Amino acid sequence: MNASGHEWIERIRIPADHPSLPGHFPGEPVIAGVILLDRLAALLEREGCGVIKRIAAVKFRAPLLPEEEAELQVAVTAGQVRFRVLRNAGILASGEAELA
Repeated sequence: MNASGHEWIERIRIPADHPSLPGHFPGEPVIAGVILLDRLAALLEREGCGVIKRIAAVKFRAPLLPEEEAELQVAVTAGQVRFRVLRNAGILASGEAELA
């Protein structure tokens, strides 16, 4: 992970044996959006930014498949979080949250 002030980039990859995948969707699994949000929350806590109080907006534009590499980009300013999940420069998800 690279950090510059309150901005981070973290590579993410959800393994094919993740426990959420059998029900999401059988035969054609995709990573649930909540798993991506969980990765965001874990990064914020690990970096000492606190916990997410409220997700103000989130848009999932394209699915992330098991074993695919993606990039989680996060910027924190005055208790506000902006984030994007990218794969090959294409946006998979983006949003804003407030920290407690």
